[in-house]
Amino acid sequence: MTTPTWGEPAGPLTNAEFRTAAQAIMANIEQVIEGKSATVRLAVAVLLAEGHLLIEDVPGVGKTKLAKALARSIDCSVRRIQFTPDLLPSDVTGVSVYNQETRDFEFKPGAVFANLVVGDEINRASPKTQSALLECMEERQVTVDGTTYELQSPFMVVATQNPMEMEGTYPLPEAQRDRFTARIAMGYPDPRAELAMLTSHGDHDPLNDLRAVADAAMVRRLIETARAVHAADAVQQYAIALVTATREAPEIRLGASPRSTLQLLRTAKAVAALEGRDYVLPDDLQALAVPVLAHRLIPTADAQLNRRTTDTIVSEIVHRLPVPHDRNRSPYDARDGRATTYESRGR
Repeated sequence: MTTPTWGEPAGPLTNAEFRTAAQAIMANIEQVIEGKSATVRLAVAVLLAEGHLLIEDVPGVGKTKLAKALARSIDCSVRRIQFTPDLLPSDVTGVSVYNQETRDFEFKPGAVFANLVVGDEINRASPKTQSALLECMEERQVTVDGTTYELQSPFMVVATQNPMEMEGTYPLPEAQRDRFTARIAMGYPDPRAELAMLTSHGDHDPLNDLRAVADAAMVRRLIETARAVHAADAVQQYAIALVTATREAPEIRLGASPRSTLQLLRTAKAVAALEGRDYVLPDDLQALAVPVLAHRLIPTADAQLNRRTTDTIVSEIVHRLPVPHDRNRSPYDARDGRATTYESRGR
């Protein structure tokens, strides 16, 4: 696989250039993360959708290693925040400090002033400190003492957290969860992948050998290309129908927000681009419904008593919701060659 050339002029990439650059990033990460191709693919899709990623799982399954591998695959500024109970909001966003020489206050940037921010065990900090990320994740800016500072592009927060039943954890505020584009779980590796991990990680850490295969300028071009992927009206209506169904589900107390609809479509565009398509399919939305929507929902008390998870509820919504189709029209628009209507796939 060829490595993309850095320093190229700005602008969208061709399909071939896009796939070469994106596959180089994914292949680089997979040198460290064994047997988790789908997880790595989703992480890269979230990056190209200009989103933020929440990795939730039990300790020791490679959450932080995935975040670090993604960060090291791109030659851009990276900062890590180790969230602890005594971490302060100013440690995240920055603080104004009085300079005796100039007799004025000067701003000392916090850890969020980077292209990629790795937040390790985010739910071990207090909700007050977690909330310091709200403005920067949504508006890509930080306001301190009445002054607003713009963040660099691209900007992505990759946070890890332990399940809520673990000792010493705080629940993420609803507004915080809604700002994460997707939540993924690493899961335990299969025996073959775990054996390969023992072989490759036994005498040294392959993360130390990882080299960047793209830079910030290339990532910006990848984002621009993914943003241009076509989503037909029927697909957009299907995305709205999925989100609306979460608001109307009797087992859900708080459904998905309009922000989640936008992020669902943006991530679907990135996934379509990674597949080599310039149009979004309903299948893309179906595959992303659980990782993009489930962590935003709050189940009712009855649903919790019945041990009904939001992942299960969203999966059932996807299964029963009709897929958009129009049998009276061609599945492609002859004017631009993009898919505009879709047949139900055996449902």
